[in-house]
Amino acid sequence: MAQKVVINLATGQEDPERVIVAFLVGNAAAEQGHQVAMFLTKEAVRLALPGVAVGVACEGCPPLERLFEQYAENGGELLACPICFSARKLDESQLVGNAKLAGATPLWEWIGGEAATVFSY
Repeated sequence: MAQKVVINLATGQEDPERVIVAFLVGNAAAEQGHQVAMFLTKEAVRLALPGVAVGVACEGCPPLERLFEQYAENGGELLACPICFSARKLDESQLVGNAKLAGATPLWEWIGGEAATVFSY
């Protein structure tokens, strides 16, 4: 049985290398058959909107757009903290297809009674 993987990402495009690493880890887990949810908090909630996950973080880094698309194609979910999202006055109707507003309780419900591996960036 595939283990669940939670990636807690609290950094957005102000630190693009952290964002790249989070999506690299998420894609690797999904490609190995794990269920993956990326819990977006603070500035990372902006990544749940179209056109934000763009650019190249560093020389030799893959384009974020490609990693973002692969993450969605691999079944990766984006769970955006509703408090953080609302505090930034963002529009929920604009969320990308694999994103939804989900706070701590829905995150725990997603994990369920199973063990989960957690990465934090």
